[in-house]
Amino acid sequence: MRKQLIKVSLILAAAALTAFGADNTVGTWKLNVAKSKYTPAPMPVKSLTTTREASEGGIKVTNTGEQADGTPINASYTAKYDGTEVKVTGNAPYDTIALKQVNANTLTDERKKTGGSYKATGRTVISNGGKTMTTTAKGTNADGKAFTSTFVFDKQ
Repeated sequence: MRKQLIKVSLILAAAALTAFGADNTVGTWKLNVAKSKYTPAPMPVKSLTTTREASEGGIKVTNTGEQADGTPINASYTAKYDGTEVKVTGNAPYDTIALKQVNANTLTDERKKTGGSYKATGRTVISNGGKTMTTTAKGTNADGKAFTSTFVFDKQ
């Protein structure tokens, strides 16, 4: 009986670790501009595709698309979910990001531009069906003005 109890306990512990380690943000996501919002207007992004790949203890993210003024977007980073700042390469409005995983469907982040005005906190949530990813953010843009955004992505 004791051996069975130990086995069951180990199986449950392993299942809990596996479930927490899951990341339902992995995949390719396309911005749904019609459902997204940015205040103050106008929306700074014309198109955006985010590719999220599992990486040891975290995620590798590649963003491609086009800003509203026609400037290409091409930025990437690899981060663990431990809240440690990592460098963002490419042309994002921020050059560091720190991520924390709340659960398999929810992440939080802090982004900033070193030596600049841009600073924001964000929350990414995957819908129960796994087909929609919503990222909300609040902070100060590169011009030093407050902003809020809700970007809605559809899984590809």
